[in-house]
Amino acid sequence: MVLVNAVRDYINRILQDISGMKILILDSATVSIVSVAYSQSELLQKEVFLVEFVDSISMSKEPMSHLKAVYFLRPTSENIQLMRRQLAKPRFGEYHLFFSNMLKDTQLHILADSDEHEIVRQVQEFFADFVALDPFHFTLNIASNQMYMLPAVVDPSSLLHFCERVVDGIAALFLALKRRPIIRYSRTSDISKRIAQEAAKLMYQQESGLFDFRRTEVTPLLLVIDRRDDPVTPLLNQWTYQAMVHELIGIQDNKVDLRNTGKFPKDQQEVVLSSEQDAFFKANMYENFGDIGMNIKRMVDDFQQIAKSNQNIQTVDDMAKFVDNYPQYRKMHGNVSKHVTLVTEMSKIVEERKLMLVSEVEQELACNGGQGAAFEAVTNLLNNDSVSDIDRLRLVMLYALRYEKESPVQLMQLFNKLASRSPKYKPGLVQFLLKQAGVDKRTGDLYGNRDLLNIARNMARGLKGVENVYTQHQPLLFHIMESITKGRLRDVDYPFVGNHFQQGRLQEVVIFIVGGTTYEESRAVALQNTTNSGIRFILGGSAVLNSKRFLKDLEEAQRIARTTTGLV
Repeated sequence: MVLVNAVRDYINRILQDISGMKILILDSATVSIVSVAYSQSELLQKEVFLVEFVDSISMSKEPMSHLKAVYFLRPTSENIQLMRRQLAKPRFGEYHLFFSNMLKDTQLHILADSDEHEIVRQVQEFFADFVALDPFHFTLNIASNQMYMLPAVVDPSSLLHFCERVVDGIAALFLALKRRPIIRYSRTSDISKRIAQEAAKLMYQQESGLFDFRRTEVTPLLLVIDRRDDPVTPLLNQWTYQAMVHELIGIQDNKVDLRNTGKFPKDQQEVVLSSEQDAFFKANMYENFGDIGMNIKRMVDDFQQIAKSNQNIQTVDDMAKFVDNYPQYRKMHGNVSKHVTLVTEMSKIVEERKLMLVSEVEQELACNGGQGAAFEAVTNLLNNDSVSDIDRLRLVMLYALRYEKESPVQLMQLFNKLASRSPKYKPGLVQFLLKQAGVDKRTGDLYGNRDLLNIARNMARGLKGVENVYTQHQPLLFHIMESITKGRLRDVDYPFVGNHFQQGRLQEVVIFIVGGTTYEESRAVALQNTTNSGIRFILGGSAVLNSKRFLKDLEEAQRIARTTTGLV
């Protein structure tokens, strides 16, 4: 529960010491941070009667002196200016200001100078500057996520902004955990190196006092890696519950928006998928799609049993019992229909897009050799009218990443076929991916074919066969965690920053993926944490990807690179 609890603890401390009726005022980033950790009913219990955005509060003039205003904002210059204007014409009885990260001295002076009416009761820093999606998975929800793919010369100020946001998020995480890490990064990635060095500068020089926790445990490790080291994982179809919902429908801040997918009752147009609030989801979020269907059927059967006993109300005692159990019954009813709806919707998409066929070829491309058979399988699917444009594009990309050096002629044939079958995809996007994340650009052994040990392991796995052809892929992150657990992560591939090196056996590792994480990777982390290796892993990233978001970032980066420099 480590990350979710850290954020909940901060929000509890913000709300519990301020008695009376409150309005909670958030910005577009902190609304995500709060909403994944705290439900609306929990906010009501803390006497929060209104939740508003800081910019919309500026629009209204109506005085509400009976309410205490509790602000929880990121310490950005825009937010400080909004605060300055709001303090000049106060609408609320008291102002309690909380910021999700370190305030600069100049910002503090601006706030102090603006408080002419002396209504600010407190200003504090509470380091919840990350969105804690699951106990071991956090994200920063950076909208301009494509920046990590662009060279610094293209748009220096946007890249600076991107790096600062990542460093802020990483710093807040370690302040929340009360630790200062040693730092390593992916050798071939300029942006990973830049972020690692900036984080080290902040923690060991600029704010060394703040990060000096004088703890006796072994120092944790922060490993900063680049999404482009493993471009395969975000391109694959998923077949475990949480990852599959995100791939086929989309999850944002643990919520699934079903408004565009079909006719659903009003209370089911947006549903919450949180391992903290939903016991069925917690038990099944990493299970295979086939098993989910069986488990939901069991849940429906249990519910029908309860519903049947509720219909059998004959005495006043029966009635009283039903009324007592009604909230639980109602909650169970909502939960059953939510999961039935999601699985039904996904089954429909799998059938429409022939994803069983597509996914089998994807997994072959990601996990097994055999270029001739792969070319034939991809060609057949490109010719299949039932296969959607986005699936054709992903298949060609997966083939290109695997065989870019081995079969340039056949690769050109696939490019031409893709252009004729799916003209909506501009030519050059696959080449741009190879330029970004081709074999010469990557750190690590993505396909397990560079290193003798990995080649032997893959052969052994090939002989044993796989349990499930659709989930045989393991992300590069899995192999990185394995190397860390065995003390074999190579310094030459993942150098240390500065002169802080590993001493003693690691107990905690935070892996940050610049460019975004996937739910397949967060599943690998959660499963790794159950193996009793003695190391606790935490995963974070600049965004949470599915194939749609990864391709959108790629297209946007290509567009910016073209228009600004003619680089592509």
